[in-house]
Amino acid sequence: MGGNNSQTHLPVGQVIIYQTESGETKLDVHFQNETVWLSQSQMSTLFNKGRTTITEHIGNIFQESELEEKSVCRKSRHTAQDGKSYNTIYYNLDVIISVGYRVKSKEGTQFRIWATQRLKEYIRILDSKISSGLITN
Repeated sequence: MGGNNSQTHLPVGQVIIYQTESGETKLDVHFQNETVWLSQSQMSTLFNKGRTTITEHIGNIFQESELEEKSVCRKSRHTAQDGKSYNTIYYNLDVIISVGYRVKSKEGTQFRIWATQRLKEYIRILDSKISSGLITN
């Protein structure tokens, strides 16, 4: 992702990279507190939709009580390319997935496939650990 590297101001943990079918790097996100955080601008890039569309979907998610805004949002200050400081709202993985399942675009479909594959991988890993006795349920 070019330009604004604002997500580095959040405490950095493991980095997960989402790629398109062609293998092109689409977005890197930082993993923190068992979730990832993206701004509306980053979601706009991820799903190849205008920020207005992303804002509308997020508003509907909260209006329909699908998610509770206070538990899935975080404000962070960052310095933009113009040298000014701005407050940016970041949304966690719950919001990203909810928007991903609402947005209609090729990138939205690719994201849903990618997210489902990652979930299946983690379930297989967890199942393997439970089966081998490394984790007890």
